[in-house]
Parts: sequence; structure tokens; C-alpha cells
Amino acid sequence: MKNQNPIKRKETVSDFEKKANMMLIIVTIVIFSAIGLGVYLTMQKPVEKSAKSLQTIQKAQSNTTNSQKSSQTTKTEQKVVQSKVVEPTKTQENQKKESTDLSKQETIMVNIKTSAGDIEIALYPKLMPITVDNFVQLVKKNFYDGLNFHRVEDWVIQGGDPKGNGTGGSDKTIKLETNPNLKNVRGAIAMARSSDPDSASSQFYILKKDAAWLDNDYAVFGKVVSGMEVVDKIKKGEKIVEVKVAK
Repeated sequence: MKNQNPIKRKETVSDFEKKANMMLIIVTIVIFSAIGLGVYLTMQKPVEKSAKSLQTIQKAQSNTTNSQKSSQTTKTEQKVVQSKVVEPTKTQENQKKESTDLSKQETIMVNIKTSAGDIEIALYPKLMPITVDNFVQLVKKNFYDGLNFHRVEDWVIQGGDPKGNGTGGSDKTIKLETNPNLKNVRGAIAMARSSDPDSASSQFYILKKDAAWLDNDYAVFGKVVSGMEVVDKIKKGEKIVEVKVAK
């Protein structure tokens, strides 16, 4: 019968080697795990730092944007303030309203006696000095007495031509003047002229209807204050019997 001790001794050594190998493997695994963890943690720190840096940059950019918006808002507010500065004051607006109130303007009253009835006209010497003076001077010379209305249409009547056909006038012409407060509306009296703006002389017209297309091109210098019913019924050839300035 063989001695079994050597066999037993071999098995013990083998078991010990296995255990030693296992321990070596475990230790190796632990060491490498520790190294790997250290590397991982080391790699994570720059990422966190970069993230913080990015947040810092974003915050700085946000502050810059807010600053720019604030600057733009300030500039806009300044523009609004500057705009308000040039707005007309109430006093200026009141003055403008007063300047367009024709009832407060100085007037010269003229009576035109026609074969169809009388027409009373108010002239505005302060607003239209050249035109009014020319008309009044002709009236004082009795220039219009006996002339006729050579043009009569559904919207206008026209007279003051010594030739009676629309081609005549006095011995002088006047420079065109206009006033934004005097429009070509029903009842307005204005100077007739040729294509030359400064060719008005003695011929005048009175409107039966509004004629805004004539504004700024013809000198409106007064308005009918009574006798529009006469203007409406005047026919071509009706006589201007007499024209007088009221005293």
C-alpha cells in the first residue's frame, strides 16, 4: 500500500498556490481600480472648471447685453424727450387758431350793385395787401361801373373786363399773392388771370361752388357776406351797375 502523505502534501501546496494566485488577482484588480478611479477623478476636474468658466462667460455676456439694452433704452428715451421739445406749445397752437379766425381779421366792406341785385363783400387787407389795394383803387376810380359779367357757369361768375370778352384789364398787373387762410370756397372772391401767375389786373370771379383745385394758384382776397342768392341767379351779360367801398 502506497504512502499517501506525499500526495496530501502536493494537494496542500496546490491549494496554497491557488489561494495565492487568487489573492494576487484580487490585489491587482484593486490596484488597477484605484488607479482608474484616480484617473477618472483627475479628468473630471477640468470639465467642472470649464463648466464654471462657461457659466462665468455666459454671465458676462448677459451683463454686456443688458448694458447694451439699457443704453439703447436711454437713447430712445432721449429721442422721445427731444421730440417733445419741438412739439408746439398750447400758446403756439392758440396763436395758430387765432390767425385762421377770419372773423377777427380787419376787413374793408365793398358793395357791388348789379342788375340782378346787390352783393356785399368783405375784403382782407392785412392778409392780401397787394390784391386788396389794387381792387380798392379800381373801385375808387369807378373802373367797374357799367361793366358786365362776361362769364357765368354753374360754379362761378366772372366780371371786371372792360372789353367784355375775357381778354381785357386795367393799365397794370399785380404780383400773385396767396394766403393759406383764404380758400377757393363758395362765396369767395378772387382775381382771375392768364397762365402767367403775375398777370392779374381787374378781372375777378366769385365762386358758387367750392373749387379747391384753384388754391395756391389764384389770389382769394375776400368773401361774400350777403347776396349769395344774387350770385346764384346772375346770368351772362348781367351788368355791374356800381361798386362802392362802404364808409
